[in-house]
Amino acid sequence: NLWILYKKSKMPSQTPNQSLSDEQQFKRHIAYKLRIGDIFAGKPILNDEKFKFLILQDKEIARVNVLASIIDKFVQEGEKKYASLTLDDASGQIRVKTFGDDVKKFEPFLQGDTIMVIGLLRSWNNELYIIPEIIKKKDTQYLLLRKLELDLEKPKTLPLNQLVELKDKLLSLIKKEDSNGGAEIEKLILELKESPEIINQEIRKLLEEGTIYEPRPGVVRYLG
Repeated sequence: NLWILYKKSKMPSQTPNQSLSDEQQFKRHIAYKLRIGDIFAGKPILNDEKFKFLILQDKEIARVNVLASIIDKFVQEGEKKYASLTLDDASGQIRVKTFGDDVKKFEPFLQGDTIMVIGLLRSWNNELYIIPEIIKKKDTQYLLLRKLELDLEKPKTLPLNQLVELKDKLLSLIKKEDSNGGAEIEKLILELKESPEIINQEIRKLLEEGTIYEPRPGVVRYLG
């Protein structure tokens, strides 16, 4: 279930008097590992209404590496073939689009699948989306692993007002899951944008305060 859109045959061919600048430029673009919410936190830079790159934390980003779940799949057949996958990683949603004969590349992927996408950022009608180069199926556990990986680079402390806000969000999510027998800590970590380390610290505080309890490992319930 791995496909590569940019095959060698599609790379620019070189003639004796032609430079490799296009191919070299393609290779220079790093595919940054990002959560979807981080992509939309960046600033798109356009040139004559054409997307050039995204500025995020002083980086110029043209290619991304995203890991997310497919929540919607759309395929348009006929003369103008078009397909899209809507992705969600709990931090936001973004569409992956393809056109023409390449729509068949989406056939192995279904709603509910977790996938890794490497591709180019594009913008049309004020919508940021991804033109895929590589798509690969992944186990759902990789969603948490990706968040853990990216959050290692984030600060390990938060201002007091943000900690209070995080505590309120945690309690709200935990109460919401009470009718289902409790909230899974792993799902709480995925749902919230803060780092797993900070979230776990706040969960431990709530346990120590007696506000919540742990009926079984990895699950918490509201006690009040």
